[in-house]
Amino acid sequence: MIDPNVQPEVPQPRLIALRSWIRDLALSILVSAFIIVFLYQPVRVEGTSMLPNLEDQDRLFINKLAFRVGEVQRGDVVVFQYPRDHTKSYIKRVIGLPGDRVTIDHGQVIVNGRPLVESYVPARFTDDRSQPTLTIPENEFFVMGDHRSISSDSRDFGPVDRELIYGKAAFVYWPMDQAGVVR
Repeated sequence: MIDPNVQPEVPQPRLIALRSWIRDLALSILVSAFIIVFLYQPVRVEGTSMLPNLEDQDRLFINKLAFRVGEVQRGDVVVFQYPRDHTKSYIKRVIGLPGDRVTIDHGQVIVNGRPLVESYVPARFTDDRSQPTLTIPENEFFVMGDHRSISSDSRDFGPVDRELIYGKAAFVYWPMDQAGVVR
């Protein structure tokens, strides 16, 4: 039976707004977590081994899905766990693919008998290091920094196992004057 003297409870406008705000916040957190865990992750560049393309303290997004659905390609800028200490991450450019023969002759990178054209390495960032021919093992990649004269890369720690590569550099978002797609 309905008592005519009892007023139905009407939700307060503040309570409705608070519930809506909490719902929207929770949804935003879930969507952000999904994007960071499965798609894109923000990272900060520490060091100058990728100059001039990436500078120390640049902030960028890495695409974590790129290598789950596609293959690592020569020229990709990848983020990986440092082979000698998996608590550290490095960012370098892929030079040699599995099965490639990589030679470095006084700074000139030669892949499968052909000099590699590297427009991303300015002359002032080259070095004259040499390395005998190395055949890249299956599921491993030879990586190098674009600033060759100061980069610690596969010349020092060897090829990187595919399992250690977890993202492809996609987009610099900070500083704003350098924002853009990573090439």
